[in-house]
Order: sequence, then structure tokens, then C-alpha cells
Amino acid sequence: MLATPENPITVTHWGIYRPRMVDGALAGMLPIDMDDDPSPIADGMVDALTAEARILRPAVRKSFLEAVRRRQAPSGAMRGREAFVELSWDEALDIAAGELDRVRRVHGNRAIFGSSYGWSSAGRFHHAQSQIHRFLNSIGGYTRSVQNYSFAAGMTIVPHVVGDMGGVVSGHTSWDRIVEKTRTLLMFGGAPLKNAQVSAGGVSRHIVRDALDRAAAAGIEMINVSPIRDDLRLASARHLAIRPGSDTAFMLALAHCLISEGLHDAAFLSTHTTGFERLRAYVLGEGDGIAKSAQWAEPLTGIEAGTIWEIAHKLAATRSMITVAWSLQRADHGEQPYWMAIALAAMLGQIGLPGGGFGFGYGSVNGIGGGDAPIGWPSLPQLRNPVDDFIPVARIVDALLGPGTAYDFNGKRRVYPDIRLVYWAGGNPFHHHQDLNRLRRAWTRPETVIVNESWWNPIARHADIVFPATTALERNDIAASARDRFIAASHRLAEPVGAARDDYDIFGGLASRLGARDAFTEGRDTEAWLRRLYDEARSGASAAGLDLPDFDAFWKQGLVLLPSRQDAMTHDLLDRFRADPVANRLKTPSGRIELFSETIDSFGYDDCP
Repeated sequence: MLATPENPITVTHWGIYRPRMVDGALAGMLPIDMDDDPSPIADGMVDALTAEARILRPAVRKSFLEAVRRRQAPSGAMRGREAFVELSWDEALDIAAGELDRVRRVHGNRAIFGSSYGWSSAGRFHHAQSQIHRFLNSIGGYTRSVQNYSFAAGMTIVPHVVGDMGGVVSGHTSWDRIVEKTRTLLMFGGAPLKNAQVSAGGVSRHIVRDALDRAAAAGIEMINVSPIRDDLRLASARHLAIRPGSDTAFMLALAHCLISEGLHDAAFLSTHTTGFERLRAYVLGEGDGIAKSAQWAEPLTGIEAGTIWEIAHKLAATRSMITVAWSLQRADHGEQPYWMAIALAAMLGQIGLPGGGFGFGYGSVNGIGGGDAPIGWPSLPQLRNPVDDFIPVARIVDALLGPGTAYDFNGKRRVYPDIRLVYWAGGNPFHHHQDLNRLRRAWTRPETVIVNESWWNPIARHADIVFPATTALERNDIAASARDRFIAASHRLAEPVGAARDDYDIFGGLASRLGARDAFTEGRDTEAWLRRLYDEARSGASAAGLDLPDFDAFWKQGLVLLPSRQDAMTHDLLDRFRADPVANRLKTPSGRIELFSETIDSFGYDDCP
């Protein structure tokens, strides 16, 4: 087993920390020196290690256990309402393996739904989502989920408009570029510092507060369009308390002002976009008789018509950037503010200019606008899934309540699978799903629910079989983020509490019982996997002209910082496309920004413009 170095570190989604030891025991977490705006969240991890809610041993819901022992069909009616019985690891693993085997034999692997929202660990190996998917693929596959709660509507609409996910998850105009060149920053949803504490895979330095302070010092006018003033915590920022859900109406009114005043960039629209005439007709009300004017928008948005006119003129007269928080898509018609923000930026004609255009997610997590990682990082291979079925992640309730029901998804007609067993690890749907009462009703439908979890939270209490999982402080891992420039050893700082095991060991025990141990483990223990993943990272770095130390030196050193990508720090979203839209055509049907989409129009949806 890997030894813990004299100066260990641990990587979390909210920062990199060193342990604070008191009398030889872990007492707190100290941020690394390079992070001048650290998050205090990590101290809670120490308290959570031995919290009263910690799951100490494998446990099975009482009536479920009785039904299994009597070889009767279990019922989910009492999930969340009754006590659990603690069992030995062997007996609990036997029961879980038996249920997995029964469901795949009787109903097929399509009836197994494996999910994880992946936030339980920042590590590349102990990433619960990768672990559960690899395990289920090793035993014949499963119905998977696609997309996420954070920006699924944006994930769907933006590729139709600009051809890929640029500006949503990567490729953003950098904060450095904004500070240097932008003069008006119109921010729908602001850049909330509470969200900017975290980033998937870890944070070496929190950048958002510093970026906003530099923007204010540079004299940039920042306009926070949000019901919540604290979404942009700067004394100099202007706050427009918009009515929730009316952001698209506000953008349409801005567009109406630009068109009415002749402030839109007709040349850019003609060379770089398609469909403007259709959008123009809608904005002016030529089809429905409703002009989307500032006067029309005032009662909808709560923003005065005069203010809308003022901002439209300011956007057109200065180098302007429009940002939209990921959260705006978590609403009915959530794709519309994304599409309209791109359209508004196109009408201003500043897409691809230094500090101009649009971007999504600034402040939604820490790394947006900080430049992407200089190389791609390896992850645990998940094997091939023989089952080709999936559901959108937020439709778990619809799937459980309506197996066999048809539904529309991105222009396709699909059918919900008949899910009989749910296996969840590294996440908690009762934390992030929209309608909890409806979720609880749906959660009674599966025959079996298995959960790997560290605490008795709602997902654990609504399970049938619960396996106690270790936390990030109780295991060794390697961490690296797509939005940062570090690779780090995440050292184990505490022994596992109670009988807790790593997800890898839990799934390995199940795989052994289901005849798939070799396929799942490939004969490797945790250390062997960490060495393999690091060797892959080292090879990738070498190909990029970067030198990483060997594994043993890396493990002792803990944190390795790679140089910033200078091209990312001076990059503007869609700059190459702006410079030459023919040579650098987008991956849309027209090769241009699609303000009207023939593809979406062909779907026949009555809720799209």
C-alpha cells in the first residue's frame, strides 16, 4: 500500500488542502499557499468523517431482507419509512449480487439503471461515476443517463446554434481578455462567488473574485441581471432585479431596440449567421402582431422600458460581452435564454472580437474563463456498454413512473425502459431533482435499489441495500481538472471509519460473485491503477513537450503545476470563425451561427420560435 508522505495533500472539488493535525489526529484542512481565496468547505469534511449520520456497516432494509430470505418478491412501498438491519459484508454482497443476477436473467441488463452524479470525489480513479459504469459494463451493461442538471438544455441547444459546446463547457473567452478589452459586461445570473468555490476535479486557485475585482478596477460596467443582488457581489456593479424566468423577454426587447434604431451589425449577420430575417420578423411582431419592444417587456420583466433602451445603446456603443449563468436553463423553456443570448451577441456583431461576444457559466463553477488544462487527463476506462438505451438524467422520475411511454428528446422519439433495479453511487437525486414528492413516489417502483454511500442521507434511507463507502479523506487518488493546470496526488489522511470500503473494493466484491472480477479489475489493485493512470498522464504531457516526474517522485511531491496555455489566456470564443467564416465554418448545417434552425424547425415542437 502507498505510504503517506511527510507533507501530504488532499484534493477536493473546492480546493487543495494540507491536513491540520492536533495530537496526531486530523483536526482541520489548510489551503495551499497559492490559493488566495480559499473555500472553507473542506473543514466540514473532517467533521463528517465521524458524524452521527456516518454509515458504519452494510445494511439492508428490514422488510426487503425478510422478503429475500423467504424468497419472496420484495416491495418498495416502505422505502424511506423503515429501519435497516446491519449485515456482514459477505451476506450483503451476496444479496446484492443475487438481485443483480436475478434482474439481468429475468428482465435483461436494460432493466438495470446505473447512475451517479459523480461529485463524491475529485479523483480520477475513485470517481464514483466511472467506477459504477465500469462495474455494470463488466456484468453485461445497463441503461445509462446522459447530460446533467447543470446545463442539459444548453448542451442540447447550443450545438444546433454554433455547432459544438464551445462557450458552455470549454473554449471561453478568458477573464484576462475580458478585463483587458471588455467595456460593458451584461451578466444574466451574475457570477455568484458561492458557486465559484467549486469545480469538478479540483481547484488549485480560486480565480473569480480576483477577476471581478480586476474588472471593476479596469472600469468595466458590470450589469447583474438577476432576481438576487448577491449574484454579483461588487459595490460598483449595477443590479437589475429581473422577474424570474423573463430573461429571454429582456433579450428580445434589447434586440428590438437594436433593430428599430439600426444598431444591429447587418454585415456580420449576413456573413456569419443564417436565419436573421426570420428572427427579425419575430422580434418586430410581423407574424403574431406582437412587437417584442421595451414597452412589451417592461411588465413581463419588471425592468423599465427606458432602462432597456439605455442598455441596448450601451451594448452597441462599447465592446460588450454577454454572459449567462448555467442556472438559467433549469426552467421551463430553459434553452431559450441560451439561444437568444447568442442571437443578441450576433446582432451586436462582436462575436470573436477581443473581449466581445457571449459565454455561459462564468462563476457557475470556478474554472470557467481561466483557460483549459494544457493537456487532456486520463480517466478510469469504463469498458463497452452492450446496452444502447439511455434516459436524460433529469427524466429518472418520468422513466420510473411511465415505463414504455414515448417521449421526445432532441428531435428523436424514444421510449422509457422498464427499470427494475437502480444502482446509485456518488450522488443523491433527492438533493438535485426538481419535484421531491414526485421523486419519492417514483422511487417505490423499482424492485431493488442499491446504494454506495458514506452517510445516511435521503438516497441511503430510500434504498434497499446500502454499502458504506469511504470518503476522499480515507483513500489515495490522483486528481486533475479540465479547467485547471495541476495534477496532484490526493493522499489518504484517515483510516476508513467503521467497515467502510472504497467503491472499487465494493464493486470488485460484486464482480467476483457475478463472474466478472477479471473484466472489472484487470488484475490491478488501487495502487496499480493509480500508477497506470499517472503513466498515461505522463505520456500525454511528454507528447505536449511537458515533463512530469516519475510516479514515486510525484507521489512524494504531491502537487505538480503545468504552465498556463498562453493561447487560452488570449483566446476569444469563435475568433477564428470570425476571421474567416468560410475556412473555419462551424459544424452546423449552414456552417454559420443559426439564428433560425431548419433542423429544430423540422422537429415540429410547438414551444420553439
